[in-house]
Amino acid sequence: MDFVDDPQLPGDAALTSLESTSLIPIAPANFKSGFVAIIGRTNVGKSTLMNQLIGQKVAITSPVSQTTRNRLRGILTTAEAQIIFVDTPGIHKPHHQLGEVLVKNARIAIDAVDLILFVVDGSLPAGGGDRYVANLLSQTKTPVVLGLNKADQQSDPGLDQAYQEMIGDRPGCKFSALTGEGIESLQALLLEHLEPGPYYYPPDLITDQPERFIMGELIREQILLLTREEIPHSVAIAIEQVTEEPTITRIFATINVERSSQKGILIGKGGTMLKEIGSAARQQIQKLIAGKVYLELFVKVQPKWRQSRLRLAELGYRVEES
Repeated sequence: MDFVDDPQLPGDAALTSLESTSLIPIAPANFKSGFVAIIGRTNVGKSTLMNQLIGQKVAITSPVSQTTRNRLRGILTTAEAQIIFVDTPGIHKPHHQLGEVLVKNARIAIDAVDLILFVVDGSLPAGGGDRYVANLLSQTKTPVVLGLNKADQQSDPGLDQAYQEMIGDRPGCKFSALTGEGIESLQALLLEHLEPGPYYYPPDLITDQPERFIMGELIREQILLLTREEIPHSVAIAIEQVTEEPTITRIFATINVERSSQKGILIGKGGTMLKEIGSAARQQIQKLIAGKVYLELFVKVQPKWRQSRLRLAELGYRVEES
């Protein structure tokens, strides 16, 4: 079963191009730079926060936990600094091979960056997941900053002190990744804890990921938003072909699922669900590439792909190098 969506002009301003032809400049005196890992349990707003920090959408978001699968870098460049944010998968107890890869990649990031931003949901008391992450961070020599997210939803000021006691003598900052409240203060705090350094990327780059990866993530995001709970974690996107023509970009992608019943849900009655997913994803991709898009989606059953090292590697999920 396939889906073809009619191309339309994008309705919103396009994102900054992911492909930069600029040379990396020489950093001025007192210029700071470094890699900052955004660490935390699942579903505390890490991806929303990175998008807010960068000022543009580079990471997909949804109410579903474990949305982030790959270690995605978002790049913020100002006149004074270049901060490379590393959005990591939420640290959780893995239940399959994919989960083990995700958690291992998040733990690798802890010792492979210059600074760690430990994000918690400041509107709720600390849970076992938060304490588990805090314990991991107590064993690292990498500096840690506590980020208390959801300041706009907090009703109990005592939670701030409880989180601070949990993380120990580390600096902290309250903010809302959703509204942007406190983001400037957070950026300033992070900058305080970075050392002088060079430009690592051209100043106009906002992510180091290729467009094909972002395209696949934008398709997966719509599946997370539009389908029932049983579907999201069983989905992997493969961009099979991208053909750029003078007036349109043609994209062919496969949505891999584990069971035939999931395929049926994704397609929907008369193809309605697949059409809705494709239409919404096409609009987001058009913003990414600043042009018309023709999107064709296929659904393929790959039994137990999350349990197979070979299938995970084929779909781009590997333990990353530190």
